[in-house]
Amino acid sequence: MHVTSLNPVGAVVEGIRVEGLDPTTVNRLRVLLGEHGVLIMPGQDVDDDGFLEFLRSFGELMFTAGETPVDGFADLNVISNVGRTTPPRSTFHVDTTYVRNPPAYTALRAVEVPDLGGQTLFTNQYRAFDTLPEHVQHDLEGRVIEHVVTGVEVGEDDETSARHPVLRPHPVTGRTALFLTTPKRCASISGLGPQEAAATVDYLFEHSTRDDNVTRHAWSAGDVVMWDNRCVMHKADHSGVVGRRVMHRGMVADVA
Repeated sequence: MHVTSLNPVGAVVEGIRVEGLDPTTVNRLRVLLGEHGVLIMPGQDVDDDGFLEFLRSFGELMFTAGETPVDGFADLNVISNVGRTTPPRSTFHVDTTYVRNPPAYTALRAVEVPDLGGQTLFTNQYRAFDTLPEHVQHDLEGRVIEHVVTGVEVGEDDETSARHPVLRPHPVTGRTALFLTTPKRCASISGLGPQEAAATVDYLFEHSTRDDNVTRHAWSAGDVVMWDNRCVMHKADHSGVVGRRVMHRGMVADVA
């Protein structure tokens, strides 16, 4: 296994195949995910069966209610621009934070890569916390954000809101990450009034997504990319895409 660090977040991992990973390699990847946030594994050319095998080696899978499943693979969902008259919309976010136990990991495999554009962007939420003014770090201690569902249709029995600490120690590295999602899904912050909470979320979101805190990944055929939702945010850049962009996504539940 050869690991090349990226700045400010992520690493390229070469010399492995994602199918048939042994437990030692999976544990090594867990550590790398905690340290780097995002792992880019090029040249995999894996099908959905192999992709599911890879995901399940990390734990139990979960699925976001309201997403479109991949035909014949109910644990995966499809992300596609095919047949759309307008590009999909995306802003920086963490997947499915409006449930009590959000996914630890999300992974995408490139099914079809466009001729131009379609990058995925990632933020370093460790660095986002580390670079906050000390008085802001202190003020956020002990506060929680209420995360609410938006943009997907959920059923009566599905979770629609959950509360999570703004400052979240990572279970692998012990480092503190700034944990929030797109502002529309951040309904409140404990101990703050509505206006102050909204202003704080906007400030933290803008701080987290500054250009110097973002890595952009340009997709190639055969790429598999996995990230740790506990220390990164992500978004797809759908502007200026030329050609078909199809990704299959799977998520691994947190053990917490």
